[in-house]
Parts: sequence; structure tokens; C-alpha cells
Amino acid sequence: MHAAVKVIIGIIILVIGLGLFVDSAYSNTITGIEIHWLENFVIVLTGIIPIFLILVGLFVIWLEVDELKAEKEFKLEEEKEKAKPAPVAKPVKKATRRKR
Repeated sequence: MHAAVKVIIGIIILVIGLGLFVDSAYSNTITGIEIHWLENFVIVLTGIIPIFLILVGLFVIWLEVDELKAEKEFKLEEEKEKAKPAPVAKPVKKATRRKR
């Protein structure tokens, strides 16, 4: 689907959503349906906020615990590198020139 068509569909959906909120704010003059969209939205929003905070908190804890584990592993690797004996350099043979 072309991008312009998607933009038009988005605008239509936006206008419908805004119309439903305006309709609930000004009684039921437009649609004649007795649904209070704005009040229902506020109820859903107040129910979602605690769940959202719980999920964000769990995500932050998970990230930080993972960071602590990675830091610990990095320190262990550094200690292993320090504990390894330094490689002994092989003596370099002097190059001899051949006479022609």
C-alpha cells in the first residue's frame, strides 16, 4: 500500500477517535449512543498505570542484575589474564648474510 493511502487511513481513524471523545463530552448529540468514551478511557488508564509501573520496575531490575553479572564475569576474566604467566620470548636468531 502506498504511504499516502496509509496517511489518509490514519487521519480517518484519528478523526473518528476524536469524534467519539467529543461526542461523550457533549452528551450523545452526534451518535445518539449513550457511551461515555472519555470516562471509560480514564478508567482504563488508571488500571493500566500500576501494571505499567510494575513491568518497568521488573525490566529495570532485570537489566541491572544482568549488568552486575557481566561486571563480575569481566573482573574474573581480568584476574585470569593477570594470573597467566607472561609468555617467554624466544631468542631471535641473527640473520647471516650469504656471500656471493
